[in-house]
Amino acid sequence: MEAVTHATDKANLRKDALHQVDKQLKDIVQNLYNLIVQSVEHQGASTQDAMKKEIQSLVQNLVKLSQSAPTIYIDIPPEVTAYVEASRNPDIFTREFVETVQRMNQMLKGRADAYRLLQSYLARDIINSVGELKDDVSNIIDTTGGEIAPAETKAT
Repeated sequence: MEAVTHATDKANLRKDALHQVDKQLKDIVQNLYNLIVQSVEHQGASTQDAMKKEIQSLVQNLVKLSQSAPTIYIDIPPEVTAYVEASRNPDIFTREFVETVQRMNQMLKGRADAYRLLQSYLARDIINSVGELKDDVSNIIDTTGGEIAPAETKAT
């Protein structure tokens, strides 16, 4: 029970740290946005004072972020990083990944169906060829969840 509580506490701490870093990043973006607006609408000394305060706030937020960010470990696959560094949209990467997984799943399902069919016909042929193995083959088929193929009908 203590292990579950410890794991839950650890997960909550990670979640809180992640939310803290997220908030700090949003604050930094807001600081930068405010600086852009103030520089576009510069109106002299009052704007200059406001910009100084905003820059100080930005520096404080960057320091906080640099202190809290190393406590968070997020494993980002190198493929995603390379994709983004090549100026490509990570949503497209996700879509392509999902499509690839679906194709592979369809291929694996096809293989599994083919093996199941092979098992069915092989079991039927073994039973027809070596009747003494019928119980063993039936047991194997039942255990693996397969079926024995119906007997071939001969055309007259």
